[in-house]
Amino acid sequence: MLSFYVHIPYCIKRCGYCDFNTYTPSELQDGATLEIVSNDYIDAVLCELETAPTNAVPTIFFGGGTPSLLPADDLGRVISAIKVRNGLAPDCEITLEANPDSVTAEKLSRYLEVGFNRISFGMQSAKPHVLAALDRTHNPANVEKAISMARSAGFKSISVDLIYGTPGESLDDWRETVSAALALDIDHISAYALIVETGTKLAAQIKRGDLTMPNDDLMADMYLLVDQMCEEAGLTWYELSNWSKPGHECRHNIAYWQNKNWWGLGPGAHSHVDGKRFWNLKHPTTYKQKLFAGESPILESEQLTVDQMKDEAILLGIRMREGLEIALLQPHALEVLAEYRHNGFVELHEDRVLLTPTGRLIADRIVREITI
Repeated sequence: MLSFYVHIPYCIKRCGYCDFNTYTPSELQDGATLEIVSNDYIDAVLCELETAPTNAVPTIFFGGGTPSLLPADDLGRVISAIKVRNGLAPDCEITLEANPDSVTAEKLSRYLEVGFNRISFGMQSAKPHVLAALDRTHNPANVEKAISMARSAGFKSISVDLIYGTPGESLDDWRETVSAALALDIDHISAYALIVETGTKLAAQIKRGDLTMPNDDLMADMYLLVDQMCEEAGLTWYELSNWSKPGHECRHNIAYWQNKNWWGLGPGAHSHVDGKRFWNLKHPTTYKQKLFAGESPILESEQLTVDQMKDEAILLGIRMREGLEIALLQPHALEVLAEYRHNGFVELHEDRVLLTPTGRLIADRIVREITI
């Protein structure tokens, strides 16, 4: 089986915290509209598809950028080509990332018609001052409207993304955001701690002292709060930053965490096939030029060693609700975990290690200590 990630590298405006491989029309071409800069982009993606393996496909995920800026028919060309070339699993999960401001009832209906069956909206926060700090453009009220339209159109699985730990965000602000999200007709929540990336507008604001990051204790309280509120509302955690109703886990992301094979189509997209990792040139123009010239867009690659694959299995496995197989661990790792168990950070079962809620807060530290 082979999952596909399809990168759509276009946004109307760059958010202040974002360091993703995305571009606004003005960054690509003076005065150009999105239609002009993206009109041959799908053609390039389809050229790259011809170089991928032909295994059947269990999941496809369109991320960005803002995939919902592109017409459904353009994105549908990719789904159709994968279906004809590889074949889709009977229950293939096909996800669209969307900005709440960029969808209409008509667009949502068309996205379903071309093959999408899951949609993930970038909500981030319900508080206007938090969205302003993040430099997000959408109106919080549009989130509920977009989700209602998506459900009416026929989407059976709807997710929202949230960000916590924004400068100026209090625990009460975060509680209101999570409450607002859980009041929506959704099946899944992803909640990520804000990471301030060097070179972003937000990083510059913090460096100047215009904004102040919340402390680690508040960040921890925010994580424990969203976990508690989701569980009480019937959304169970299944990965460090993800909660869902039964049967609505994001199977595409699970494929990443289980180190399955996936192919990333698009500029800057990463792939993993049978222990080999590779990634494409980052700029859309260069990406298109290479493919239209009949050349590979791959920038670099690496073959993972057996030890690297073992460490990754530990790093990824411990993130999951099912926990980590004890058989993967060396004797010294079990000694380390015994101490963490004593302090309430992990549970040790017959053949698995599971993180407790407080253990999830220090997952990276635990991984470092058991993979030394």
